Amino acid sequence: MPEVTKVELPGLDCGLCGFKHCDELERELVLRPELLKRCIHISDDRVDARPASAPSMSSAPSSVASTASRPRSTRLAPFIDTLGRDFDFYLEHFPEDPGPREIIIPHNPMITRELPVKKGDILIGRPLGMSCGCPITHCGIATEVDQRTGVIVWCVTGPLAPRSQGYKDLGYYIAEGYEGLIKETKSEIKIGCRYYFQPRMCMLQWRHSGLVNFMNRTPAGIQVRLEGLWIG
Repeated sequence: MPEVTKVELPGLDCGLCGFKHCDELERELVLRPELLKRCIHISDDRVDARPASAPSMSSAPSSVASTASRPRSTRLAPFIDTLGRDFDFYLEHFPEDPGPREIIIPHNPMITRELPVKKGDILIGRPLGMSCGCPITHCGIATEVDQRTGVIVWCVTGPLAPRSQGYKDLGYYIAEGYEGLIKETKSEIKIGCRYYFQPRMCMLQWRHSGLVNFMNRTPAGIQVRLEGLWIG
């Protein structure tokens, strides 16, 4: 049996390597180490070079407030995204959710009624323009639907479910807010402050920015709602 150097995969379960979970790829690497090239996040064949870290530009106080350790570490240095930019905290999804919770509205809100979108539907769409401008098509499961306003709350889950089960296409949409948990941070979190953060399951591992307008301390971490989102 060939020997393979122990590697720590990012734990994103994005599915781009052809396996549903990072753990499945990790098991296959024992017999087929060449499969490591499939992981776009750590493969030496990736096109991005990892630059030096950039200084933090957060408007919030920069006192260190370390909390619980990460549930699964990544290859990157803490609080540095794949473009070398500094951020304040990771945003984790709630344990009961299948993925990060995002509040969205289609560019044409009537689509919510015309499709029609209902709780449990598998959806795809892309956040266009000032709301985020993410180049990745998002996929997820609707958890709350307001037919009157068109606002949808969904959990972003990755491309595997739409590929295997079908989907409803929202087209372009506006990302209105994120809700999640902060389990580790290097800054004191305050309502009314804007922070740089990185969604733990972001496929690009890019930092985002958002204004904290709700927070609640729980045993699992600080529950927050972030609005006024943008990337960069």
